[in-house]
Amino acid sequence: MNKEVFFHDLGLIDYKEAWDFQEKIFAEILQIKSDNRKNQRDKKTKNHLVFCEHPHVYTLGKSGNKENLLINEGFLKKRGAKFYHINRGGDITYHGPGQIVGYPILDLENFFTDINKYLRLLEEAIILTLKHYGLKGERSKGETGVWLDPLTPKARKICAIGVKTSRWVCMHGFAFNINSDLSYFDNIIPCGIVGKNVTSMQKELNKEVDIIDVKNKVKRYIIEVFEMEV
Repeated sequence: MNKEVFFHDLGLIDYKEAWDFQEKIFAEILQIKSDNRKNQRDKKTKNHLVFCEHPHVYTLGKSGNKENLLINEGFLKKRGAKFYHINRGGDITYHGPGQIVGYPILDLENFFTDINKYLRLLEEAIILTLKHYGLKGERSKGETGVWLDPLTPKARKICAIGVKTSRWVCMHGFAFNINSDLSYFDNIIPCGIVGKNVTSMQKELNKEVDIIDVKNKVKRYIIEVFEMEV
């Protein structure tokens, strides 16, 4: 089991460029696993943790409903946003400046073979980060991601999670709203969930938040909960 993880901070990067970056790493890991099986080798697979921000973009998961995008192509352009139908799980979400997007590209056989545990540990890293700022992040039963007040009429999501896995290799990941322009969420039904709002750390704390500080804490907690070696 190789728990060494290579960390990449890509900064502000076009969504398609980051997606291609993920796909290249994902394919390399799968190729090593395939070669190991065919040739009875034991070559180690590499693990990666990618952080970035994206210009305004909407992404729809493979099983999502495009009707959850509430605007047409012309209005998308007016908003300066792009749209991609992609190969992760989950429905529609928004990415934009002021949001921490994390893409763990891991061979889960280096850690554990349990997708549910993987998702819960990603949530835990965000929950632990929020706790530092006096915010109580929680899970909502049957709804992957991190929420505030999930059992009340004020339920609002602060971090969305959607992943793709193949042969225990994962890609895509989480989108954590820090100083996000939440008006962009008005153009979609976030994650296909009707009647629940979206929030950000900036909105909850009523001030702009140091995104670099938050990023460092998220990274630290991901390393801790997965027992990674970076």
